[in-house]
Amino acid sequence: MNFKWNNSDAVEVQTFSFNSVGSGRHDADLPDDGKDNITIFTRILDRLLDGYDNRLRPGLGESVTKVATDIYVTSFGPVSDTDMEYTIDVFFRQRWNDERLKFHGPMKILPLNNLLASNIWTPDTFFHNGKKSVAHNMTTPNKLLRLTENGTLLYTMRLTIHAECPMHLEDFPMDAHACPLKFGSYAYTNSEVVYTWTHGQEKSVVVAEDGSRLNQYDLLGHAVSSEIIRSSTGEYIVMTTYFHLKRKIGYFVIQTYLPCIMTVILSQVSFWLNRESVPARTVFGVTTVLTMTTLSISARNSLPKVAYATAMDWFMAVCYAFVFSALIEFATVNYFTKRSWAWDGKKAMEAHEFRDSAPLSKKANNTYNIVGTTYAINIAKDPGLSTISKSAAAPVKIQRIEEKSPESKKTYNSVSKVDKMSRIVFPVLFAIFNLVYWATYVNREPIIKGSSPQK
Repeated sequence: MNFKWNNSDAVEVQTFSFNSVGSGRHDADLPDDGKDNITIFTRILDRLLDGYDNRLRPGLGESVTKVATDIYVTSFGPVSDTDMEYTIDVFFRQRWNDERLKFHGPMKILPLNNLLASNIWTPDTFFHNGKKSVAHNMTTPNKLLRLTENGTLLYTMRLTIHAECPMHLEDFPMDAHACPLKFGSYAYTNSEVVYTWTHGQEKSVVVAEDGSRLNQYDLLGHAVSSEIIRSSTGEYIVMTTYFHLKRKIGYFVIQTYLPCIMTVILSQVSFWLNRESVPARTVFGVTTVLTMTTLSISARNSLPKVAYATAMDWFMAVCYAFVFSALIEFATVNYFTKRSWAWDGKKAMEAHEFRDSAPLSKKANNTYNIVGTTYAINIAKDPGLSTISKSAAAPVKIQRIEEKSPESKKTYNSVSKVDKMSRIVFPVLFAIFNLVYWATYVNREPIIKGSSPQK
């Protein structure tokens, strides 16, 4: 016999005591109908459990025991990327028929105390990918047991499960995952116990509207399925629910992508500085390289140590290449700039030394010529000195009359041709890379296991 019940039944558990002795109320306080019902159900339970062997499954040797299951998810999350697991809190419901527990009485459904569950046969269900499961016992064991007159039992437990979630992070942080929840019988093969979904595959798993406890993910939906696995001890049926998750990218845009983009732009500012500004351009290059190194290390700390590169790794690698190339570009420009300085400085020094070592030729009016330069020397007359040779030690004022020479080639505040090209090539290439990168990953449909997610 099928029966319906609401979600609130999982939290509003009605229990009745069928023992008239010590029930908290005296028989004199109960109506006559109440006394009769308690007496009747006490006798029914005593008769049902008399000779009942909870070690044997229903229909042993005659038929397969069918266990119908459904799940109500009260909360989902959080999800751990480093451990590749997630936490889920559920009301796990199981229904099966036990012919040995049929009864006839004034009530068709008996809400029983959870202590009776230890006296009857219950499925040995376990979670295949569960790392740790907790059955809640506060303030009493959170279990519900109902028995109908045709021997159908409803058994509900509140569980918190830490389950494994295999993740493929090639598209991180634009990735999507299908986190499975697998359960089945531990000891009974599919020739003895078979699991089915109570309401079909569409409505057997329900997620509460406010049940999401996720910060980095969106819960897109879920899909259910069943499969048979083979092992050395036989074939077992496994029920699986896939919860479809899509990662939110906002956190990583703020913490990783924007800092990387700004660092690359900062490294390209050095192209607009004069090539003689060696300290400034060196600081730009070294600082940006160290910043990219720090960003790449911090981004990897929140991920498991996978052996392949993720989408974020590719982005940071390209940004690192741009920053490092900017530093190499400055080294190239600075190398050729140093050679130009040394050549011009050598020519200027040779010309100066040549003018200093050239002999003086006396002309009229105390004027002396140096090759390429005319000097006028005025010797102050001193009555104490008789000859010009004696006045050589006296202060001499020399006026330098330089001839206008052709304007020399400027070497300072010059712009390298490599810098001029880099000002255009680097920003254009980086803009093209960003367009291709974001168009590739943002518009890509997430590939997740299981059927299409239920909205």
